[in-house]
Amino acid sequence: MGMRKHAQFLARTIMVQDNNIEKAARLLNGILAREGIFEQYRATRYYEKPTKTRRRVNFERCRAYYCEDMDRKIKFILRKNRVDPFPGCS
Repeated sequence: MGMRKHAQFLARTIMVQDNNIEKAARLLNGILAREGIFEQYRATRYYEKPTKTRRRVNFERCRAYYCEDMDRKIKFILRKNRVDPFPGCS
């Protein structure tokens, strides 16, 4: 268990090279933004009414379904070795 926590800590460790703190800070901000830490912080900074919470959660859920479906469709279209490479265009 301790090793797993160490690996999580290591994944967010930024090495400063040549005392270039600005570059390290930019890199850390990019990592935190990709992982969604900033959005999570902004969401919990103020009180959110229950109706807004429900709307936000439903929107995130619908967006996840949409993105998953689109990814599946794109992978289907881009796959190779199909019998009919252009379905519906006969």
